[in-house]
Amino acid sequence: MKLASHEFTSESVSEGHPDKVADQISDAIVDLFLAKDPTAKVALETLTTTNRVVLAGEVRTNNGTEVTKDEMNDAARAVVKRIGYEQDGFHWKNMVVENHVHGQSAEIAQGVEEGQGLFKEEGAGDQGIMFGYATNETPELMPATLVYAHQILQKLAHLRHTGVRPQLEPDAKSQVTLQYEGSKPVGVNAIVVSHQHKKDVSQDELREIIRPVVQEVLPDGWFPPEDKFYVNPTGSFYIGGPDGDAGLTGRKIIVDTYGGAAPHGGGAFSGKDPSKVDRSAAYATRYLAKNVVASGLADRCTIQVSYAIGVAQPLSIYVDTHGTGRADEARIAKALRELFDLSPKGIRSHLKLNHPIYSSTAAYGHFGRRPGDDGTFTWEKTDISNELARLIN
Repeated sequence: MKLASHEFTSESVSEGHPDKVADQISDAIVDLFLAKDPTAKVALETLTTTNRVVLAGEVRTNNGTEVTKDEMNDAARAVVKRIGYEQDGFHWKNMVVENHVHGQSAEIAQGVEEGQGLFKEEGAGDQGIMFGYATNETPELMPATLVYAHQILQKLAHLRHTGVRPQLEPDAKSQVTLQYEGSKPVGVNAIVVSHQHKKDVSQDELREIIRPVVQEVLPDGWFPPEDKFYVNPTGSFYIGGPDGDAGLTGRKIIVDTYGGAAPHGGGAFSGKDPSKVDRSAAYATRYLAKNVVASGLADRCTIQVSYAIGVAQPLSIYVDTHGTGRADEARIAKALRELFDLSPKGIRSHLKLNHPIYSSTAAYGHFGRRPGDDGTFTWEKTDISNELARLIN
């Protein structure tokens, strides 16, 4: 269906948001395990609160390498230090780390290991549905609302880390409302930025710190009217981070994905090794949707897959081009199956996921990022778009 004139809003949160602190700690521990054993199984949750971090979950290595609780605890402290928390209520050195991580259930292991369980091929680590999405409204093939929301906070974090803006503290949120004509963004209707700050920073000073960053991110002429530019609309934001609000792994799944512009299957990503299809299949469907759009077959594309625990191949694959497709959706789905093995093992092999690449995903979104020389964000490549177009045409 063709979209009419409408508004749409997405939000982002900074690396210092309490939920994102939890995500980053969980993914740092995933990377710790994968660096020692690429086949390690990790399902780890983190709770952050006033000067306390709690770790819990199930882990297993297959090569005999041990990852100690001290190593996990040190990884948690390193994350908090890198983010920049040295406050009375949350300090990387002074916080208590409680570690309740234990070994993985043997019943889960037999369902996901090749040659074990009822099915001899390596199966999915859980049942569930996963979605991927892409849109040509930005060069990143992501919703513009979310791209701008992320970029505002990334640039503010850079100013804080480099010491250019020492007035800023780590916790922050942004929200961007755009006006659309059809599926094309044409202007900004409102911007909200709430940013933690040092105690002696005034509202006016903070507003003038944030203003040029927002102006840099938005297209020329898109800055909203002053009464639609909200900075810390409740007033002072001195107490923040885990001292101001508890954080948990997996509570920012819409920030992690498409800013509400596409469905989400419900499963979080952070803290999970790539045998968990909540993570790997969501990356795979983003990769496929992005290649559909990059190939010119559609302006927008949503892909859904579903899995059963212990079963290798997806139970279904669904393609929706939202009325923008230049080919039949069933043909696109068939071509995607031919080009890409959607079994957990196939996904990990194609996207090279069995590496310690996850810490950088845990803040500012898992999608719309630039593939790195270090093997990060492989699911953002468009390297099968030409072959996909050839199969369809």
